[in-house]
Amino acid sequence: MENSRRVSITAAREKFRSFLALQGHRATNQRLAIFAAAYAQAEHFTAEQLLDYARKIDDSVSRATVYRTLPILTGSAVLREVDIGSGEKFYRTYREGDGTQVAQVVCLDCDRIFEISAPFMSWYGSTVSSKLGLTPVSQRLQVSAHCDAFRKTGTCPRRN
Repeated sequence: MENSRRVSITAAREKFRSFLALQGHRATNQRLAIFAAAYAQAEHFTAEQLLDYARKIDDSVSRATVYRTLPILTGSAVLREVDIGSGEKFYRTYREGDGTQVAQVVCLDCDRIFEISAPFMSWYGSTVSSKLGLTPVSQRLQVSAHCDAFRKTGTCPRRN
């Protein structure tokens, strides 16, 4: 299967429901609408975007509920938080192959985050850490880039 495919929505929903129960939370309609809205997204999104998406499913979803639910979604490993250093967090659903190392390329013109497989990162992290007598716990590679098409024509085919 291709790495960009999402984990089954049924499996993800059950994982989320189980985590809610473990944490002593109820699976409310609003939380399930937030889950459904997040899971429907193919690209990275912010908390505010998630609020808009969730309100299209259930107009009673509040901003506070979205912000309280995001840590539960990330804690249940249904969503992954992505910090690109801009001060705003982005989120993305877990996809098959997410256990592998990825590099993030952030387009400064298109406002998009691209993720590509970077299997060399495990080797690199282990190699440099072991030279210092350390064991790696986590690592990330992030590249900031400009869009060539935008620079040449003033428009970008990927810009939302």
